[in-house]
Amino acid sequence: QVQLVESGGGLVQSGGSLRLSCVGSGSISSPNAMGWHRQVPGKQRELVARMDTEGSTVYGDFVKGRFVVSRDVAKNEVYLQMNSLKFDDTAVYYCYVRTFIELRGWREFWGRGTQVTVSS
Repeated sequence: QVQLVESGGGLVQSGGSLRLSCVGSGSISSPNAMGWHRQVPGKQRELVARMDTEGSTVYGDFVKGRFVVSRDVAKNEVYLQMNSLKFDDTAVYYCYVRTFIELRGWREFWGRGTQVTVSS
């Protein structure tokens, strides 16, 4: 019903920048929230940033002003500009959307993830 495709991951040196993009398609209704989580093997997935259709944002505590989430609501796209990257930011980054599905209620959908590797 909902498909999310991430792009923009890769290898970057500590202190560098990357921009992630995610394109959503399918049964995404409005209002909704789109954003990013990340996961390191052996650890729980954690929120990086999300933005709802009204423009309200939430960031993980570790972001500390280094990342900026943005959206093109009309296109169901979400972006994550990551600056001042650290080795500890190395993870698989997952795009997600929380949206209302008729007859099913609010549901979350996830992309397959994109690897971000920061070299120290």
